[in-house]
Amino acid sequence: MQQCDTLIQARWCIPVEPDRLVLEHHGIAVTDGRIVAVLPLPEARAQFNPGVVVDRPDHVVIPGLINAHTHAAMTLFRGLADGLPLERWLREGVWPHEQRWVSAEMVRDGSKHAIVEMLRGGVTCFSDQYFFPEVVAESAVDLHMRAMIGTPVMDFPTPWAKNVDEYLSKATDLVHDPYADHPLVSTCFAPHSTAALSADSGQKLRVLADQLDRRVQIHLHETAMEIATTLEERGKRPLARLSEMGLVNASLMAVHAIHMTDEELQQISAAGVSVAHCPRSNLKLASGIAPVQQMLDAGINVALGTDGAASNNVLDMLGEMRTAALLGKVKAEDAAAIPASTALRMATLNGAKALGLADAVGSIEVGKWADLTCVDLNYINSQPVYDPLSQLVYSCNREQISDVWVAGRHLVDKGALTQVDLDEILQRSAEWQQRIAAV
Repeated sequence: MQQCDTLIQARWCIPVEPDRLVLEHHGIAVTDGRIVAVLPLPEARAQFNPGVVVDRPDHVVIPGLINAHTHAAMTLFRGLADGLPLERWLREGVWPHEQRWVSAEMVRDGSKHAIVEMLRGGVTCFSDQYFFPEVVAESAVDLHMRAMIGTPVMDFPTPWAKNVDEYLSKATDLVHDPYADHPLVSTCFAPHSTAALSADSGQKLRVLADQLDRRVQIHLHETAMEIATTLEERGKRPLARLSEMGLVNASLMAVHAIHMTDEELQQISAAGVSVAHCPRSNLKLASGIAPVQQMLDAGINVALGTDGAASNNVLDMLGEMRTAALLGKVKAEDAAAIPASTALRMATLNGAKALGLADAVGSIEVGKWADLTCVDLNYINSQPVYDPLSQLVYSCNREQISDVWVAGRHLVDKGALTQVDLDEILQRSAEWQQRIAAV
């Protein structure tokens, strides 16, 4: 018999690729952190002698969820500026707190809180966009979470850098050391928006991104006011400015992309741009409803993100899937829009594609990393089960997530975090709440 480290036995397995496939009574064999076989249980048991058997008879195994856009450290600002539209939310709620509180210590504690929340919610990979990205990367490594770390780029000073040249220099250092070939952490550039970039800064960013072969993610066409302001001040829509900078290409992930014309959708489709759709943050900030089915029909790769906990207010990708599916139907005025299989694909393989990680994660396939999530369907709200894919998207909540593996490491076991002192995380967050609330 062949040795393997772990054999996961589950009632259902949804590999995502090929689309809409649901396997019953299959085993997933894992060795050295990678998937080595997906077989019917009798064959798996006959072929493998596992070190550990994980038996989940009422569960569905899916690829680990990928949060394609968030600001992890902002968990410490959760609930601070509710009830405001984006521009006021930023100027009155977020930016003043960031100017006072953002530091390496704050980013470390907030990021670890977010990572634990995401792990407990079945997320195995997240794409972050915040200050002190080197600290976010360290936090991800400490907790064995897969992460795409976006380095900020803008024209004005922040606690992390004073000008665009320093932003780009620090980003370059992060690319080369220590994350050039790290198994869990990769890096990209993350300018906040076109409003934060001059044409010259955008050109510098483009040259460096090309030289280092790094992706770029940016908030784009998030609100109607953003577009109106850019038109008034620059004479062009944000996408047009980004195009002039040379940044509209297959390495770009446009975050939000709510207010797009038909011509702009065709432009980003032809360029191979991915979109990170953040439906619940968009709803809470009343930013608008993205035309997701229209994007998919145009061949655009659409991933899912939560955005930060300051604007969501939870990092819950199961909830994000359900919201995206339901909201997409309303926007398209078609109950068949965004079916459950598409919502799951957006939260897994499409996210991996947007981050340039599709060869490594995003589906349950031999050779990929064993980034896996197991969901218990034996709950009153998800019974009876006629279609586990439908139940997963429309009925389940994150409390039903029983197990999570990242690169084969069992980080959540029957709902319990295996390598995290949760009390310590909560204590640090409580200390921050007291400090922030006291001002």
